[in-house]
Amino acid sequence: MVIIRLPLAFARLCGQSILLALAQIWANKARSVLTTIGIVIGVASVATVVAVLTGLKKNVLSEFEAFGTNKMYILPQNPTEGPLRNAPWNVIRFTPEQFEGLRKHCPSVGDLTRTAFFDATVQAGDRSEEHVRVVGIDPSWHHIENRSVEIGRPFSVVDIQEARPVCLVPPDVRDKLRMNRDCTGQTIIVDHRTFTIVGVVEPRFESAMFGGQDKALEIQIPFTTAWKGREPWMMAIATCRTADVADEALAEVRFYLRRVRDLKPGDPDTFRVEVMQKYLQQFKAVAMAITVVAAGVVGISLLVGGVGIMNIMLVSVSERTREIGLRKAVGARPSAILLQFLVEAVMLCFFGGFMGVVVAGALTRLMVSIPNAHLDKVAIPLWAIGVSFGFAAAVGVFFGMFPAIKAARLDPIEALRHE
Repeated sequence: MVIIRLPLAFARLCGQSILLALAQIWANKARSVLTTIGIVIGVASVATVVAVLTGLKKNVLSEFEAFGTNKMYILPQNPTEGPLRNAPWNVIRFTPEQFEGLRKHCPSVGDLTRTAFFDATVQAGDRSEEHVRVVGIDPSWHHIENRSVEIGRPFSVVDIQEARPVCLVPPDVRDKLRMNRDCTGQTIIVDHRTFTIVGVVEPRFESAMFGGQDKALEIQIPFTTAWKGREPWMMAIATCRTADVADEALAEVRFYLRRVRDLKPGDPDTFRVEVMQKYLQQFKAVAMAITVVAAGVVGISLLVGGVGIMNIMLVSVSERTREIGLRKAVGARPSAILLQFLVEAVMLCFFGGFMGVVVAGALTRLMVSIPNAHLDKVAIPLWAIGVSFGFAAAVGVFFGMFPAIKAARLDPIEALRHE
């Protein structure tokens, strides 16, 4: 029975202390509001900063996912030092055969597509568009870029092997040239050469966070068709089998390309491999560092608010000295006095925390409504609200302890004499 009574008695004491604390706060409304301004500012700052960073992180992560977090971009590049620093472009550029054995010798690499680029004038009937980007691709390009064929068919093995003059067009090119919605079977002229449209491919992903991709029109043709007779600028896009093996895939590709390009030990690379996963990890690290630093800076407001809480609680102890003496005279224990003032300090901080969360909510709604700010996903996460109230409680306990101890240690006779 004693085991049951003790928790019940403690719960009753806590309930009474909470009611007394609320009554005291209500009796001194103006003073309580002014006292908790520091807590309000601190909690609102913490919650708002966390909301903004969380929203931006969600936006950036969604952009990365749309681009493909396991992509690898392989590009030729002149080294900044070494014997090949001033090498001619025909030595530095890629050739198709250099990638023929890459997947076989790089087990961490999933799909691979060679891509070739050149600009051309595209004409259909009496309509024409200049500076259209013509992209030579392999069939795996659709899976890597996550762009399927909406109407018609993708390139076949025969199209690739025989370098046929066939092409895919996105909806924007089709609309610019005023062609039928299903334009498969129609022909267009690309730099005086006739190409047959075999399909309509999904449009490119436009990034709002990173300012959007360039707005140049583009069409796709088989890589072998693009390379035949032109030998344009070429690069490759690959995927890692999983995001966890990005480092292994990077090392394997680098080792393979150095071997096929006959680079000697100590020679700088004549190519560059960019892994999207690396940039994603860097962003996450930077976002975490900013969150920690911002939370530390705005935490100063909580410290200032805590000092204000301690100050007002000391004033409250002085004002209620006679009350404390009366309570002790009728049998109140020091622990009950300590709990009462400690609970009052915590309730003040909770009040400030609640107001801070309300202010933060209003600020986040305001930021969401800002046009072109890319803050549409800004929202206060539940864990941030929990952390805010946790900070508020910790501040109340820490800064309310000294006034509570002072009240508990008052001598009842001296307290009754206090005017």
